[in-house]
Amino acid sequence: MLVVSFFLLISLALFAQQKPNIIYIYADDLGYGELGCYGQTKIKTPNLDKLAASGMKFTQHYTGAPVCAPARAILMTGKHSGHSYIRGNYELGQHDDANEGGQMPLHEGAITVAKVMKQAGYTTGAIGKWGLGMANSTGDPNKQGFDYFYGYLDQKQAHNLYPSHFWENGKWDTLRNRPFTGHQRIPESSPDSVFDSFTGKDYALTKLGDKTIDFLKRNRSRPFFLYLPYTSPHLALQAPPEAVKEYVGMFPDKPYYGEKGYTPTKYPLATYAAMITYLDRQVGRVMAMLKELGLDKNTIIMFSSDNGPTFDVGGVDAKFFNSAAGMRGLKQDLYEGGIREPFIVSWPGKVKAGSVSQHISAQYDLLATLADIVQVKAPATDGISFLPAIMGKPQTAHEYLYFEFPEKSGQVAVRMGKWKGVRSNLKTNPNAPWEIFDLENDPSESRDLAANHPELAKRFTEIVNKEHSCPHLREWEFIDPKFRKNQ
Repeated sequence: MLVVSFFLLISLALFAQQKPNIIYIYADDLGYGELGCYGQTKIKTPNLDKLAASGMKFTQHYTGAPVCAPARAILMTGKHSGHSYIRGNYELGQHDDANEGGQMPLHEGAITVAKVMKQAGYTTGAIGKWGLGMANSTGDPNKQGFDYFYGYLDQKQAHNLYPSHFWENGKWDTLRNRPFTGHQRIPESSPDSVFDSFTGKDYALTKLGDKTIDFLKRNRSRPFFLYLPYTSPHLALQAPPEAVKEYVGMFPDKPYYGEKGYTPTKYPLATYAAMITYLDRQVGRVMAMLKELGLDKNTIIMFSSDNGPTFDVGGVDAKFFNSAAGMRGLKQDLYEGGIREPFIVSWPGKVKAGSVSQHISAQYDLLATLADIVQVKAPATDGISFLPAIMGKPQTAHEYLYFEFPEKSGQVAVRMGKWKGVRSNLKTNPNAPWEIFDLENDPSESRDLAANHPELAKRFTEIVNKEHSCPHLREWEFIDPKFRKNQ
C-alpha cells in the first residue's frame, strides 16, 4: 500500500510539472490601440508591453461579438455568433442591489472551456465579471465548470467599480462601499466633494487582484486554469485617486457631469487612462506572484479584450486616445474597431519572445486551442486550434470568420482572407447591401468595393445562410425571414 501511494504521489507530481498552468486575462471594452505594444502613446501599459515582448502578439485576432455577454459566451463555448446560445446583452432585473437579475444564463449542459480543463485534471477559477447567469440559474459559473468564482455575476453591477458586494461561489460578499447607482447626473456647479462621493474603500480591480493572488497561492502545487475577466476600462469612469493623479494635468480635461450616463468625474481623460494603467498594474501583480511562487516558467498567460472601445457615452473619448488604432467602428459595431482585439500569448521556452503573428483567428478558437495544449479531445466547436501558430509551426487557416449581432441595427460580417463583408441595418432593411473591403490595403474600411466584386457578395450571402442558426429568442432573429414576419 505504501509503495502504491508513493508512486501515486510521484505520478501526481510529474503531472503537475508537465501540464502548464493557463491564465486567460480578459479586459472589458479595451480597444485594439490602447496598449503601448499596439501603438498607444498616451496611456502607460508597461507590464502588458513586457508580456508582449516575452511572447507573441497577434495582429488579426477577433472577438466573437461586439458587446459583453455574447463575447463571453462565445469565448467560453467555442461557438461563433451564428451558433452561440447567447447572442446579445439580454438583461434581466435592474441595476440596484434589490433587483439584481443578471443576463440570459448559459444553458444547462453547455460545454465550456472550464469543463474541458477540468476533464484534463485542472483546477479551475474565474475572478472578475461573468455576465452569463446568476447563482440561482443554469448559468452559475460553479455549474459551468469553475471550481471557484469571485466577482460580478451581473454586468449591470459592473457599471460601478466601487460596488456594494461581490459574489463568491454563489454567496454574497459585502464590500466596504456604500451602495450607489453607477448612473447619476450632477449639477455643473458641483464642488469636488460631490465628485469624490463616487468612490469607496474597496476598488473592484484591487479586490479582484487580491483574490487572484490568493488563488495562485492556494493552487501553486497543482495545474490550474484561471480566467480573469477584469472590468477595466468599462465605464463608469472610476479609478483610485492615486492612480488618477498620475495623469492629472497631462490632458485637456473638462469635468464630466453624468449627462450621457454613468457616474460623473472631474478628470474623465485622466481617469480613463488611469483605469487602463491600473489594469496593467494588476497584470504585473500576477506576473510577479507567478515568479515568486516559481510558476512563471510553466504558466501560459493570454491577454485579450471582449470588444472594441466604448462609443461616446460616460465621458470617454475614443478619438482622443486613438483607441481603435484608426480602424472604423467602436463597441456594438462589426467593423474592425468593434471586433478586432489585442491578443498576447506568453509561454516561456515555448513561444518565441518578441514574435508577431498575422494568423487570422477568433476567440471562439480558444476552446480548441486549450484542448490541444492539454492533450484532450476537443468537443465540436466553430474554432481551430491556434497552438501551431504560437509555436511557430504551420497553421491551418480559417476559410472565413463569421459574425452576426442582433442588437443595435442588426449586422452580419464575414472575414475571408484579406476580404471583409459587412451588412448593417438589417432590422429595418432586410435587403441592405453588402459593403466589401480589402483589409490588406484598407484596414480602416473606408473604400467600399462591393460594386467591383459581386462574386464576393454572393459568397458572403452563402456563408450567412450556412452559418446562421435560429436563436432561442425571437428578439435575436433578424436574418431568417420566416421567423421575422410577425415581429
